[in-house]
Amino acid sequence: MKSKKALVDWSPWTPKLFQTIRGYRASDFTADLTSGLTVGLVALPLAMAFGIASGVTPQAGIYTAVVAGFLISALGGSKTQIGGPTGAFVVVIAAIIAKHGLSGLLMVTMMAGAILVVLGATGLGTAVKFIPRPVIIGFTNGIAVLIASTQFKDFLGLQSSEKMPSEFLERMAYIGRHIQTTQLATVALAVTSLAVILLMPRITRRIPGSIIALTGATACVAIFDIPVATIGSTFGGIPTGLPRFAIPEFRFDLVMPLLPSAVTVALLAAIESLLSAVVADSMSGDRHNSNVELLAQGIANLATPLVGGIPVTGAIARTATNIRSGARSPVSGIIHALTLLCILLFAAPLAKYIPLGTLAGVLFVVAYNMGEWREIPVILRLERKEIAVWLITFALTVVADLTIAVEVGMMLAALLYIYQVSRTTVVAPLTEDAIEKGKAHKLHEYTIPSYISLFHIQGPFLFGAAEKLNNLVPDVERLGPVVILRLRYMTAIDATGLHAIEQFYEHLHGAGKHLLLCGSRGQPKRLIYTSQLPKVIGARNILPNIKSALHRAADIHEQFSGIGDEFAHDLAEAAA
Repeated sequence: MKSKKALVDWSPWTPKLFQTIRGYRASDFTADLTSGLTVGLVALPLAMAFGIASGVTPQAGIYTAVVAGFLISALGGSKTQIGGPTGAFVVVIAAIIAKHGLSGLLMVTMMAGAILVVLGATGLGTAVKFIPRPVIIGFTNGIAVLIASTQFKDFLGLQSSEKMPSEFLERMAYIGRHIQTTQLATVALAVTSLAVILLMPRITRRIPGSIIALTGATACVAIFDIPVATIGSTFGGIPTGLPRFAIPEFRFDLVMPLLPSAVTVALLAAIESLLSAVVADSMSGDRHNSNVELLAQGIANLATPLVGGIPVTGAIARTATNIRSGARSPVSGIIHALTLLCILLFAAPLAKYIPLGTLAGVLFVVAYNMGEWREIPVILRLERKEIAVWLITFALTVVADLTIAVEVGMMLAALLYIYQVSRTTVVAPLTEDAIEKGKAHKLHEYTIPSYISLFHIQGPFLFGAAEKLNNLVPDVERLGPVVILRLRYMTAIDATGLHAIEQFYEHLHGAGKHLLLCGSRGQPKRLIYTSQLPKVIGARNILPNIKSALHRAADIHEQFSGIGDEFAHDLAEAAA
């Protein structure tokens, strides 16, 4: 008996883990084990550093990396993507905690997770590719500057009972006021750690410089009892064992105030995870599934608050490390999460010796690498309007707020897009010379009588370009008794475009002249016939092509020739 076919094809929603696990061999596991252990060790200092920089505890960063790393690899749409906390969220998280506390952050994370699930389930996640490059570069540059600015206190070992401000300008003033409290031991250890991180890749890429710096600096502090701030002296160390699960308190009165931050977190997560997946594809030769990846990112952001975690996304640096270490499947990402879990269970007490200056050095490198500074010369070669979008987004990210920066940047980019599109729209007369030169119009086959004024609209006739038709109004008296508006090459129209045509008709009608439309196709044709336009100008005056429009114009001319203007106006009303 033949089995019935499934009513729904679920294959497009299958996580990569279940696709790659078929035919999985022992050699694949060996490669994934090596890469998973490597990227797990790389993720350890980053997870702690992102947790500290965000205003939560270092263990919160590790808990986040464990839960999110496991879920994103197990449920995601990329074969080698590594998920976890990243620098993109540091500024947003710190601002949310400063204003709404940890409970507000947990709410934002879960709301962002729900948004990501909706984006993935509906296929709308791919819309993030329409965010203009100047906006992305602007807030990426700004985030990098903000991350670096938050690390000067720990890098220099500044001593003060005053809490470091969350705003950039106030933070810089704080650093200036307390620069005289710099601790030489902290600076020496931090600079040495930074040098190791930067120079290690020139010696070997097999062992990440951050691991060498972290291990060496921690050993020096533990053995020689160097008087510097550590995780133990600042946070009391990292507790051994599994994280405590708890359902966060959800306050409905905070939903609307936190919604802009949740949207920002969701957009950042979608952008960075999909960019990371694209990088992974180019390095591994695989092809990710964007919708499945966003679903996994959403589920991970819904889950991390249960352990007191922070927002997560795909991590480009850790993903690249995973691939370079030989990863072959999502099993590597799962092993990376289990590696961090094992460190929590068996090596957590050693973390109390980790110096904060070394973690600050790690974040300096992260900030530089994520800044995409090489893109700035490219941006500066663009038009001034696009440069302004980048610069405003960058400045607002640094001195104001990332949510405001993204909103304003997107608004400016949208206005710039409208302006650029409107420039491509042409509303122009088709004279005999224009027809003769433009053979593509195929109008040279017809004779255009003197009583006809022929115009065409070429390109999208949307609200940014509708005024071009109104510019013809002052010359309406000079036009012939019949005006034909050819729409053959009009690619799109909206309500504003329709209204502009109605206004143009009203001006012609008031002057006793007639308007004919012809040649509309596709979306413009559908919208014209579902609008009020046929009733306004008369359905008989909307023709399928120029030939029928010329015949209609001849009939009108024959009907109204030789009569007075006032009587022509009355007959024009009857004709419409």
